[in-house]
Amino acid sequence: MENKETFNYTYSAKEQEEIKAIRQKYSAKVQTEDKMAQLRRLDASVTQKAVTVSLVFGIIGALIMGMGMSLAMTEIGDVIGLQGEMAMLIGILVGILGIVLVCIAYPVYNRIIRKEREKIAPKILRMTDELMK
Repeated sequence: MENKETFNYTYSAKEQEEIKAIRQKYSAKVQTEDKMAQLRRLDASVTQKAVTVSLVFGIIGALIMGMGMSLAMTEIGDVIGLQGEMAMLIGILVGILGIVLVCIAYPVYNRIIRKEREKIAPKILRMTDELMK
């Protein structure tokens, strides 16, 4: 008969945690997102797009309005070759264009929210039905 001796060694709890941490770095990343997290992410994606677009409209409108105010109220018109009354008139028109863009930002926000909610509503309703059961 052969005498086969085996040796088993168990690592301490601290070493076990370190081994798990190292193994986790190299194992395939298969993280499943739970249903509630998916629901939150989908809901946030609707408002995120609308906020971004409306902020762009508002910021560009404010910058254009400021440019118009500068033309109307300072000597910048003389620097770019416009005479007094013409610079003021162009400045007022540019300022009004900026004001219109700023005022459009909120209706654009509402329209995008409405369209995105219509687009994603079936998926949200299906997920909420699954979560409520």
